[in-house]
Amino acid sequence: MAAVLELLGAWPGDRRVAVGLSGGVDSSLTAALLVAAGWEVEGLTLWLMSGKGSCCAEGLVDAAGICEQLGVPHHVVDSRARFQDQIVDFLVEGYGEGLTPLPCSRCNRAVKFGPMLEWAAAERGLNRLATGHYARQRPAGAAEAQALPGDGAGRHQLLRGLDPLKDQSYFLYDLPQAVLGRLVFPLGELTKEATRVEAARLGLRTAEKPESQDLCLADHHGSMRAFLDAYLPPRQGEIVLPDGTVLGSHDGIEHFTIGQRKGLGVAWSEPLHVVRLDGAMNRVVVAPRREATRQACVVGAINWVSIAPPEQTIAVEVQVRYRSLPEPALLSPLPETAADHAADRPHRARLDFAEPQFSVAPGQAAVFYCGEVLLGGGLIQAEG
Repeated sequence: MAAVLELLGAWPGDRRVAVGLSGGVDSSLTAALLVAAGWEVEGLTLWLMSGKGSCCAEGLVDAAGICEQLGVPHHVVDSRARFQDQIVDFLVEGYGEGLTPLPCSRCNRAVKFGPMLEWAAAERGLNRLATGHYARQRPAGAAEAQALPGDGAGRHQLLRGLDPLKDQSYFLYDLPQAVLGRLVFPLGELTKEATRVEAARLGLRTAEKPESQDLCLADHHGSMRAFLDAYLPPRQGEIVLPDGTVLGSHDGIEHFTIGQRKGLGVAWSEPLHVVRLDGAMNRVVVAPRREATRQACVVGAINWVSIAPPEQTIAVEVQVRYRSLPEPALLSPLPETAADHAADRPHRARLDFAEPQFSVAPGQAAVFYCGEVLLGGGLIQAEG
């Protein structure tokens, strides 16, 4: 812990900071460490939903309690309309089309980091934001910056957290450089176990608070199925093999995910997995596991973080799911499409995996690394 305090104590520039407080132990310790390191801290909590859950009343109360315990101001910003527009409506539309959307990285960019920085600067004159994410940031021009497969000159780098079991850099791939350069991640140097121990030592009221295991919307509604059922009416369709053979029926493709094996409700001579969700035909396509792997995929809406957009093929390590291991792949830039250009997210690429990958789901993120450095990431659009 002394090393973290020393790092925060030697931080260059302004040491006045807004701390994003969710009401959990991670953000609570983040605020406590910054106070201990002599920073001028103000807590900032986004009100995302009404009701139960860590993003709602319970989280607001615990965040306010932590600020009272630390003797720092606490502010609540009503972000419910933005959250509904950017996350809830986005998820409902994506699931209805047969995608498996990834809300967390989108929420970080569109609802949390940028808007929080804007509010803190405009209302409180605070130009830095700290959060309890297990990730690290290396300022542009840092002497220890490693060689990367691309041009990283003048760019802030996003790094994995030191705890491999808790690293959350995957969900931060979509942050722009202007935001990344103003962030502080004190927990990036810690393990989750060390966070719990230090929070208990400091007597923080959230030290023993259980960690939510679900997406905030699932936690709020009781389950992800309950959330989807609240927005999407039942739509009965067929469960089929790739050749069109009908094996059974379903009440909504939104209740299935690519790679899923359990709970399909159909019988076959060997175990089956979901290999495709056909939104146009309202069909769930299933097949044996050997047919659920992909040798390549196309990734769009890429945000290049630690390097500039490459012009040639580069070797990367890629994660196609948060909990997947990084796998070697070749990344080849592709020409932008009219849709990409219109959405102002023009960067696209093809990923060719060294080994076939299981459960490559359109709508999820493919995030590219070089060792501990996150190079960039985007959304899986299609098979290669």
